[in-house]
Amino acid sequence: MEKRASHPARRLPRAVREQQMLDAAVRVFGRRGYQAASMDEIAEEAGVSKPLVYLYLTSKDTLFTACLRREAHALKSAIHRATANPAAQDPEQLLWSGLLAFFTHTSEHPDGWAVLHRQARTHGEPFAAEVASLREEIAAYVTTLIASHTNAAHASATPLAHALVGAAESLADWANRTPGTTAHQSAATLMTLTWPGLSRPAG
Repeated sequence: MEKRASHPARRLPRAVREQQMLDAAVRVFGRRGYQAASMDEIAEEAGVSKPLVYLYLTSKDTLFTACLRREAHALKSAIHRATANPAAQDPEQLLWSGLLAFFTHTSEHPDGWAVLHRQARTHGEPFAAEVASLREEIAAYVTTLIASHTNAAHASATPLAHALVGAAESLADWANRTPGTTAHQSAATLMTLTWPGLSRPAG
């Protein structure tokens, strides 16, 4: 990694400085992994001193948890924005909007997705619990969308939502490791697999 020039940190509002640290931490955790990442490396990436990182975020575990929560919130927000007005979209368009938002976000934030999908799951509690909670929230939201805007009853929408979320996660992970794969291609692939079943009349 290229060495950054050592210089005193400019005075910035705490919230701005903390976001800079989280940005740097996500990059380092996403590319190096939780175990290999060091607070020295994160401080250098953020352009601040290591004591300042500890002052703001107290420990490596606390920093990683803060990264998880921020990236989870950003992903949920992207999906919610795309599907915020379901009445204005037919069910097929609604599914497309949600899938495209998911794959666009994960492709544009590969380090954040690596932190959420790979790093957190391999390091036990409490990190795995944070990701499990995110997955349940998204699955519950997708369940509501499926039940409200397709022919599926709520009881059958729940397993469909979990299957859809699991497939989206796996495909996003593959797409981010496969150069040239676009968010549009990933969304189209999953749309082709899922929409015929969701649109089939109940009975």
